[in-house]
Amino acid sequence: MTLKEDAGGCAPDAVIAALPDGYDVIGDAAILALPQEARAYGEAIATGILARRSHVKKVLNKVSMVEGDRRVARYEVLAGEGTVTVHREHGFFYRLDLRETFFNPRLGEERQRVASQVTGRERVLMPFAGVGPFAIPAAARGATVTAIEKNPAACHLLMENARINKVRDRIAIINGDAFDLGRMLKAVYDRAIVPTPYGMDSILETLLPVVKEGGLIHFYTFRKKAQIPGLIEEYRKLGLETVLYRRCGNVAPGVSRWSFDLLKIR
Repeated sequence: MTLKEDAGGCAPDAVIAALPDGYDVIGDAAILALPQEARAYGEAIATGILARRSHVKKVLNKVSMVEGDRRVARYEVLAGEGTVTVHREHGFFYRLDLRETFFNPRLGEERQRVASQVTGRERVLMPFAGVGPFAIPAAARGATVTAIEKNPAACHLLMENARINKVRDRIAIINGDAFDLGRMLKAVYDRAIVPTPYGMDSILETLLPVVKEGGLIHFYTFRKKAQIPGLIEEYRKLGLETVLYRRCGNVAPGVSRWSFDLLKIR
């Protein structure tokens, strides 16, 4: 989406020039991050988006970074009603409330990549499960999934989404802290999918004991490119072989989200 084009004529040229190039769409909600100088024109810009994008029914402006234990941002509604939407991704449906739950629409292809590797008899561990965009496709492949999520609102929606997508019987949902999983779980898993929140990389060592030797861990971290060789060496010392790593988008100047496929070799 090109925000500058969709907002054309809705604010002075100097304000349009200050806008970010793009914006996300989650379900029928356009998500903006307006700079301070554009805030006074927010409703006009939202009206321009609605006029140009027939599938968009509400426009929200993100007014804070993701924060707190629930990992949610704060939004103001510029057009439409409420913050609840249903997002469709690769044939799955996810109902979510943007004020109550975290969801990143930019990881759709990455979620599909990971799900395509899951086989039917696997036991899959899914900490930081959110509303289910990694867990549900894995369960749809026939795996048995244990999904851990600290945010009660996200757990409720994950349960609802599992029913909507007809995989409720294959997902065990735990409303708890992923860092307590050693106390909560007795099973050993074939695969772990770990969309790590920023600053929580220590979860890797927490979950290692419950992943079997020969198991695979899909691990996400926020790093600068120059840090990657050292990180691969750190993982090697933990008994993990880096099978693949790839960039999954930039999050700040010089900092990217990286995806690692790690094989547990000991």
